[in-house]
Amino acid sequence: MCYIAEGRVGACDRYANEGGRIVRCDPVTILDRRLEAGGEIRPFLKAHWDGREVSGDEVFISGIGAGTTYPDYKPAPFIVSREIEGVDFVTVVTEAIYSYCGVKVKIDTDRHIGAEAAAVRAKGEVVGHVTTSEYGSRMLSLGGVEHLTGGSKAEGRATCETLLKLCNREAVELEVEGGSTLTVQAGAPPVIDGVREERMRVGCGSATIGMFASQWKGLVDEVVVVDDHITGVVSEHQAGKVLGWPDTGIRIKGHRSTPGRYFRVAEPGRGWGGTDITDPLTILGEWNPKKGARPGLTLLMVSTTGEEWGYYVLDEELRPQPAELPDSLRATVELIAENCEPALTSVLFTAGAGGSLRAGVTKNPVRLTRAVHEGRVRVTCGGAPAWVWPGGGITFMVDVLEMPERAFGHVPTPALVAPLEFTLPREDYRALGGHDEAVKSVAEILEKGGEYGGEFRAIPPRRAG
Repeated sequence: MCYIAEGRVGACDRYANEGGRIVRCDPVTILDRRLEAGGEIRPFLKAHWDGREVSGDEVFISGIGAGTTYPDYKPAPFIVSREIEGVDFVTVVTEAIYSYCGVKVKIDTDRHIGAEAAAVRAKGEVVGHVTTSEYGSRMLSLGGVEHLTGGSKAEGRATCETLLKLCNREAVELEVEGGSTLTVQAGAPPVIDGVREERMRVGCGSATIGMFASQWKGLVDEVVVVDDHITGVVSEHQAGKVLGWPDTGIRIKGHRSTPGRYFRVAEPGRGWGGTDITDPLTILGEWNPKKGARPGLTLLMVSTTGEEWGYYVLDEELRPQPAELPDSLRATVELIAENCEPALTSVLFTAGAGGSLRAGVTKNPVRLTRAVHEGRVRVTCGGAPAWVWPGGGITFMVDVLEMPERAFGHVPTPALVAPLEFTLPREDYRALGGHDEAVKSVAEILEKGGEYGGEFRAIPPRRAG
């Protein structure tokens, strides 16, 4: 129901009026394996096509630039017949409009960014929340229909803009209520409160001891790995016991779990190991001489990234005094750092490909859903494999870094537009009640184009397979 004047582009920046005909502004994107070595985008207009037969193994027509089926009473813009290893396959290609969509953002850091369930804002508007942390990473859940269309117009626009930028691999500034300010971008290190993160922790304090206890044996009397979740103490830890590590009489302020593992030694923060401490000695209690504490006992305290460390020697009153770190121990600290992966931000687009969109694939939509869950249909987004959630409907996730650049668009609803492809054997497609009369070969599509124009571009797939 949009009105686009002659020679103008619509509000979505996707369609234009060219001589009284609605056309797509962006060309249909073809993933061409022949270009993998070069990797550069180049024009792929039908005028440049030499008319030769194109193998289904060579090219894959994606939903980028294909146009939509909306209002979904008609077949998808492209239903492509491709012969792969002697089998006739059909790929149903469309650009889907997603009101029900969002992103899951994985931020590799042990720094505290805000409380779980805290609201996340962009340009002052709530666009999501902090969700459950995962191992070595903080997680955000952004978008969703409640923010896109369930709030104010300003909230919906801010949410749509945030999702669009993140999915197109652009940097976005976010603010966590009661927590940190963030700059996140898919494939780039996160910036937290103006500080660029460099390392993802190697593991919790207990895991770090399990990995490196043998490296410390004989070089130091005690090691404490400070961590917001599980702080480890090598002399008490099972790894230390197996190695014959003697008791040291150390006492940790915190909630003792299993031997050598302590919870809540401090509050969350941007200090050592994701805690709020800057002086690690504050988590130590009085040393017990009856359990091995003695003057001259050496102590290494280190964080789970190796970025913070301290070396101490107990004085005559059993108080730890700072000392110079021996070179032998410096190598073990550097080993922790070496085993830390680079801190990155990951963005997973999450959406529901349900409703009437399925009518563009088949006259009996529920059969498509069943076939997807039975593994008979491959779901991709711009050629990138999508992971489909179990249960009802077709709810999927896809890593935006596996998709071609700028694969996402938007409509003023507000909602995101993203490519979607379903691939299955043609025999199965007919059994689903598919639009078999609308099937065209790759060569036919390249020659005649589609409903919204005939301009194509070819790019190499980001990953083979």
